[in-house]
Amino acid sequence: QRTVQIGIRGALFSADEHRWAEENGITIIRMEQVDELGIDKVMQRAREIVGEQPTYISFDIDVLDPVYAPGTGTPEIGGMTTLQAQRCVRQLAGLNLIGADVVEVSPPFDQGNLTSLTGATMMFELLCQLADAHHRRISQ
Repeated sequence: QRTVQIGIRGALFSADEHRWAEENGITIIRMEQVDELGIDKVMQRAREIVGEQPTYISFDIDVLDPVYAPGTGTPEIGGMTTLQAQRCVRQLAGLNLIGADVVEVSPPFDQGNLTSLTGATMMFELLCQLADAHHRRISQ
C-alpha cells in the first residue's frame, strides 16, 4: 500500500507487470509522468503515499539515463539526470526514513568510474537524509 516506484521506463515493462503492481498496492510513476509532472509534483505524490510511517528507500541506479550511469545491468535510455535524482532524494527531507540502499551499480560495465562516483554520491545524499531523520527522532 505504501510502495512507490519512480522512473520506470522501457519497452520491457509490460502491461501485466503494471497490472500486478496495481493489484498489490504498488504505485508506479513512469518516467514519462516524471517528465510531464516534474520532480516537485512527483515527490509530493510519493510523500503523500508514504505518509509518516517508517520508510525505506532503495535507489536503483538504472533510474538514471546511461549517460550518467552506464555501469548497470539494465541501461535504458530516457532516464533521469543526476540533478533530477538529487532533487528527488533531497525532497525526502522530513520523512520518517529508517534505511536506504543504492543498487544495480555494476563496475564491470562502468566507464571511467562514472557510475561508481554517481552511486557513491547518491548514497551520501541518502545518508544525509537518514542522519536528519534520526536526529529528528531522538530530539522528540
